[in-house]
Amino acid sequence: MQKWTSLPTFSQRLLRRMRQERGQALVEFAVVLPVLLLIIVGILYFGRYENYSSQVTQLAEQAARYASVNGNPGSGTLQAYILAQAPSELQTATGDVTKAASVYIACSPTTTCVANNTNAVTACVTATVSYPGVLGIGGGTSTLVGRSTMLVEKSETTAVWNPSTGTAPC
Repeated sequence: MQKWTSLPTFSQRLLRRMRQERGQALVEFAVVLPVLLLIIVGILYFGRYENYSSQVTQLAEQAARYASVNGNPGSGTLQAYILAQAPSELQTATGDVTKAASVYIACSPTTTCVANNTNAVTACVTATVSYPGVLGIGGGTSTLVGRSTMLVEKSETTAVWNPSTGTAPC
């Protein structure tokens, strides 16, 4: 009579298959892929945010430079010329920009820009940018502020730009 050995054979086959590593890479990839995608998307959004920040700062520096030498290369106001130099997303509040850029230029400590080594021109550019959250966590908006101050190098003889009115946003 033959001995019944199917249970030990079945368990031995099961243990042998469990020791095999076929498909292990696929499981590890499935575990790592979501985390990797979150990191990549985070890097992309951080890069866009830094790009907007750099553009706002550069616009403020450009505005302060033109105002300090009493220059306006455009036909309208200096503020309008500076905004025209901004990328379209910052001009029209499209994409991640929720509030379009605004430019504020003023002289200090007086309201007239006289070249006397004490008067300065301050330019401020602001824009509001939104950033997404991850799985409903985080996200929101942030106001980017670029500010630049330069000494007045050329006094106003005939003003080619007018100081902004109202309070400075920065």
